[in-house]
Amino acid sequence: MNKKIEVFEEYSIPKALIYLALPTILGMLVNIFYNMVDTFFVGQTKDPNQVAAVSLTMPIYLLLMSFGSLYGVGGASYISRSLGSKNYDTVKNTSSFVLYASIFTGILSTIVFLIFMPQILKLSGASNETYEFSKSYLTIIAFGSIFVISQLSLGQIVRAEGSAKEAMIGMVIGTVVNIILDPIMILYMNMGVAGAALATIIGNACSTFYYIWYINNKSSFLSSKFQDCKLKKDVIINVIAIGTPVSINNVLISIANVFINNYATKYGNNVVAGLGISMRVFMLVLLIFIGLGQGIQPFLGYNYASKNYKRMNGAIKISCLFSLFIGIILLSFIWIFARDIVRIFINNEEVIEYGSQFLIAAYSIAPIFGFQFVFISAFQSFGKYIPSLILSLSRQGFAFIPAVIIGTKYFGLNGIMWAQPVADIFSIILATIMYLIIYINIKKHNNATSH
Repeated sequence: MNKKIEVFEEYSIPKALIYLALPTILGMLVNIFYNMVDTFFVGQTKDPNQVAAVSLTMPIYLLLMSFGSLYGVGGASYISRSLGSKNYDTVKNTSSFVLYASIFTGILSTIVFLIFMPQILKLSGASNETYEFSKSYLTIIAFGSIFVISQLSLGQIVRAEGSAKEAMIGMVIGTVVNIILDPIMILYMNMGVAGAALATIIGNACSTFYYIWYINNKSSFLSSKFQDCKLKKDVIINVIAIGTPVSINNVLISIANVFINNYATKYGNNVVAGLGISMRVFMLVLLIFIGLGQGIQPFLGYNYASKNYKRMNGAIKISCLFSLFIGIILLSFIWIFARDIVRIFINNEEVIEYGSQFLIAAYSIAPIFGFQFVFISAFQSFGKYIPSLILSLSRQGFAFIPAVIIGTKYFGLNGIMWAQPVADIFSIILATIMYLIIYINIKKHNNATSH
């Protein structure tokens, strides 16, 4: 038996989850530096406007990541289910499609960003003080769009065949390169925010090339050959159907960031800088639980396709307990060290005050925050795109935007501060209810077909 298949079928559930999820979580922890190192070194310029510029352009970077999630998560879901049903030709077709769709979308994104740069920056909330910094950052990100999209999508499909360690290595390579280049380009070459953007793109490129090398030389099932990129209806539908809710979620995160930045701008650039730092630090808990969800997804998808529902549901229960434990630890840490953490990024008392308040509010729901990502991963593994779409529209859409509008009207800055936690609580409850309904229906269907 292939070792990657053995993980899905023979390992105990805790051992399988450690094998699959731990490297993914560690990779995400390393990847957090992508979201914090830039802000840290830009903060060493002691210019709040440059820190604010990085925050204002983050939605555009998240938009590119949404395209990577579209192809990567959708492709990974179909690949893991195809492995479970022993359909290996579909795995090759799907993986090749993901690669070339990412490349094409990256080229198209570069063209759009460069043509509509002024309009995009205006929508992002750039002020007279931050416009030129934001423009220099976004221009470099635009030219590197292919690498931003491809490194994320390829990492997902590598993980889908059970190669969680190799997926982590790709993330680590990119992050280490970014960490090394950031101080050189931002401070010693005096490039400021442009140096942060260039270091990020070079790191993404290194990750992309590693994944392509792995697929060509080490992969058991995946393919990067153009001749395997056949535009089959079932591949396109499955990738797009499952990937779209995740992509929409990332697009909504971008829109939500633009939305909340515009509200925060009314309170001054120091508020925007504090909000931006808190959002970067919140990526710690966000990426840990995204990593948990992505790590268990191949296991869930394989066992769902194999109709081994006991292993599948056992993995979900263990994952929820783990997320509860980690969330309590993270909340306790942030509660004690919020001001010290913000001070690491910039030594400005006003920014520290705003940033620490935003940070505590954001982490207040950490103990239950991971549940929604475990359930979202389950929906993706089942091929259930409607529940995924509903949750995507909820967290950053119909729950979050009203929370900002109503909260700001009645509570001012505190309304901005607590909008996301309120939206998350609503989404967690919704995710739990939908999962219970779907699992009960799966059990009923299984009992009906077994008699």
